[in-house]
Amino acid sequence: MNKTRLEAFSDGVIAIIITIMVLELKVPHGASLDDLSPLWPVFLSYVLSFVNVGIYWNNHHHMLHATHHVGGAALWANLHLLFWLSLMPVATAWMGENHFSAVPTALYGFDLLMCGVAYTVLQRTLIAADGSASLLAVAVGGDFKGKLSVAAYAAAIPLAFVHPAVAGALYVMVALMWLVPDRRIEKVIAR
Repeated sequence: MNKTRLEAFSDGVIAIIITIMVLELKVPHGASLDDLSPLWPVFLSYVLSFVNVGIYWNNHHHMLHATHHVGGAALWANLHLLFWLSLMPVATAWMGENHFSAVPTALYGFDLLMCGVAYTVLQRTLIAADGSASLLAVAVGGDFKGKLSVAAYAAAIPLAFVHPAVAGALYVMVALMWLVPDRRIEKVIAR
């Protein structure tokens, strides 16, 4: 099957997710800079989520660029990823509105964990369709970065109940790790 329809649908859903997240940023009541201070937790959670959704969009693009075959299993795996990404606005808003308290921070981490798992499932599904010698399979290799990300999210969830800031630091660490587009795929395609 042609992958352009999957790409276009995913791009549209991701654009809507980002739009919904930004709508949670409310205009402050007042004209002074002090009126902005209550918005910092909501703004910080929005920035973190915007970056995370952007990372998924960017790497999704790279992954599909290295893919040739998209079958029914890949369509369902992609919907699985989009489902968890679509929950990001709710998790983001709840965490920001509650100033990064334990339960919302843990739930945010659970959503990130499920996004990571769903991305891995999609990646493995695409590799299975194209074969173990495909561009994507060669580029991803053992996927140490992907495994480390999922492990960090899994560790952050219980840590949110001990110290939410430590969980938040892990979320930021994973985002920073992926901030640069996946060069593994770019390098393999360039060859």
